[in-house]
Amino acid sequence: MKAKNKTKELYLILDDIRSNFNVGSIFRIADCVGIKKIFLGGITPAPLDRFGRINNEIKKVALGADETVSWEKAPSVSLLVNKLKKDGFEIVSLEQSEDSTDYKKFKLKKKTALIVGNEVAGVKKSLLKLSDHILEIPMMGDKESLNVAVATGITVFRILNV
Repeated sequence: MKAKNKTKELYLILDDIRSNFNVGSIFRIADCVGIKKIFLGGITPAPLDRFGRINNEIKKVALGADETVSWEKAPSVSLLVNKLKKDGFEIVSLEQSEDSTDYKKFKLKKKTALIVGNEVAGVKKSLLKLSDHILEIPMMGDKESLNVAVATGITVFRILNV
C-alpha cells in the first residue's frame, strides 16, 4: 500500500550526524513518510560532496531516496532555524532533556522542522533553546538512547500518523 503525505509539512534538520549510514537511513525514512526537505548541518555528510562526487555509502543505504527527497547543506543551523521560524515553522527537537515531553503527546499543527543531532552529543543546547518543543522517546530498558536514524523513524511515523 502506498500512501502519500499530502497535508502535513515536515522538514528534517540533521545537525552534526557523523555516520553516512545514519544519513542514508534517514533519507529512506524521509521518502517513506513524505518529508518535504532535509537540511544537513555541521559535519553531516551529504549525498554529493562540494565537488559533486557521490557519497557511495549514503547512496547504498538510501536506495535512491537521496534523489527523491529535496536536501540542502545548511552552513549555520541556528540561522536556518531562525529563518524557518520567521517563515512560520514550528521548531521541534528530538532529545532527552529536563524540558522534553513524550513524543506521543505532540500534535503536528503547522509547518514543522524536526531537529535531530549528533549520535553521541545529541542536539546542541543552543538549538534546544531555539526549539518550540523538545520531544523524547521514553526508554524502558537499560540503554539510555536509540540510534539516531531509528529514533527519527519512530518519531516521524508517529507525528505524521503514517
